[in-house]
Amino acid sequence: MNFAIVGCGHIAKKHADAIQAADGATLFAVCDTVSEKMEPFVIDYGVEAFDDFSKLLANDNVDVINICTPSGFHGDLAVQAAAAGKHIVVEKPIALTLEDSQRIIDACKENNVKLSVVHPNRFRPVMMEIKELMNQGKIGKLSHANATVRWNRNQAYYDQAPWRGTKSLDGGVLMNQAIHNLDLILWLMGDVEEVYSMSATRLRDIEAEDVSTGVIRFKNGSLGMIEAATTIYPKNLEETISLFGETGSVKIGGTTATLFEHLTIEDLNDEESNTLIEKVKADPFGKPGHQWIIEDMVKAIEEDREPVVTGEDGKKALALVLALYDSAEKNTPVRVLD
Repeated sequence: MNFAIVGCGHIAKKHADAIQAADGATLFAVCDTVSEKMEPFVIDYGVEAFDDFSKLLANDNVDVINICTPSGFHGDLAVQAAAAGKHIVVEKPIALTLEDSQRIIDACKENNVKLSVVHPNRFRPVMMEIKELMNQGKIGKLSHANATVRWNRNQAYYDQAPWRGTKSLDGGVLMNQAIHNLDLILWLMGDVEEVYSMSATRLRDIEAEDVSTGVIRFKNGSLGMIEAATTIYPKNLEETISLFGETGSVKIGGTTATLFEHLTIEDLNDEESNTLIEKVKADPFGKPGHQWIIEDMVKAIEEDREPVVTGEDGKKALALVLALYDSAEKNTPVRVLD
């Protein structure tokens, strides 16, 4: 499958490397309105460069479009790509509004093309292990969960581009960083019914929030807590996911939530638990998540099935972020829209 990347900013290189490493995928082209941004890709990967998106879409050699532009542009670009019969891999978040996310989903269905949203953290070895344990019922009836992102994004990070930290093109810590953790919470715990959140812009000179806290009620009756910040001094401190059930307690931690920090499950003895902990510790990152996404898209096309991370998954994570925003603005509990 020939892939083309649209938007040659920071995340584009990760996509390019993932495509080059993925089985069944080739990086064919890049596209950006600023020619200088495409030059490193032309030199390093030997690809074609397009400064006109419509000309890229008209090229019959392109099978899949990877959308890596600022988030506020995802909707229009994805709809155009779908209309041109191109399959789509879109960076998180799928869009910044529910209307745009639904436009993308509908356009892909109408044009019979595949759609995948980049939520690669599901493919970390530790996450796949805990998901399997939960699928086997090892955690039991769920009590509550906690997701924490305590990271540093200094002012220089936001000053790299004028769209960073804006509400119209980027969003704040929830939309940009913690949406990965919200996707994981949804994937592990199920759909959300209601949220209550507070947020603030404390230390960074941006339009959106740099710190947010919130509580969640899931549709299965369990509860959750979210804490996300880019204000941690002087560097990233931790990213954790904790799950508590009737027959198991789990804490996944480290700087980027890649290790078991605690694992106690009724059906696992100490030796079995330690074996699982050490297995993950030996290879905490595994195959890069973006490569998983690319290879899954190739297989989804070949097998004519839905990708593992669907447009609907992306919309659910977006809906949760927007509900948290809405609650913080209104200072009241808010139901999550489907």
